[in-house]
Amino acid sequence: MPEVIFPGPEGRLEGRYHAQKEKDAPIAIILHPHPQFGGTMNNKVVYNLHYAFHNMGFNVLRFNFRGVGRSQGEYDQGVGELSDAASALDYLQSMNQNAKHCWVAGFSFGAWIGMQLLMRRPEITGFISVSPPANMYDFSFLAPCPSSGLIINGTADRVAPPADTHALVNKLHEQKGITITHTEIERSGHFFENDHMDTMITHVDEYVRRRLTETTR
Repeated sequence: MPEVIFPGPEGRLEGRYHAQKEKDAPIAIILHPHPQFGGTMNNKVVYNLHYAFHNMGFNVLRFNFRGVGRSQGEYDQGVGELSDAASALDYLQSMNQNAKHCWVAGFSFGAWIGMQLLMRRPEITGFISVSPPANMYDFSFLAPCPSSGLIINGTADRVAPPADTHALVNKLHEQKGITITHTEIERSGHFFENDHMDTMITHVDEYVRRRLTETTR
């Protein structure tokens, strides 16, 4: 998998880009968990999401937020990280100017950033929000949420309790014109340890493939 370095708001950003041989493949970016709690683009959930999207025919980019790995800059409370994500999407789009579908997937802190990116970029056609930390961050900016997507979490998540995720989903269900699919993995914790990872990825795969089929009919 080719390592890539691309320009970000505070200097270079380090990523991994996986391209398809087919022309005009859909694109996806994958956003990693909190930089100050060990989150990197090589996190297991992020890594598995990356390959899930690639196996579905996407050109996929995952990258390190500022201050992580070889990415320049310092942690910026989510403000700068959102700008990093926008730069990553710019970079991905510059290499795939005719892609018909654009998805964003984020895990934990990355899910929060991904949902904010969704609000800024109308070209995003779908999202995957894995273990969104609705107990730690305000998601009220999703008014209205501009795109349909999948929110997925574990019933035994102690980092981002399911009750807070339910409240977020219920709020989004009130909005018209979009469909929020909510899936819970029984007995899974925040990080989908053991067999829960395969179960989570299977749900993501089925959801994205269904959405792509619906849009090509």
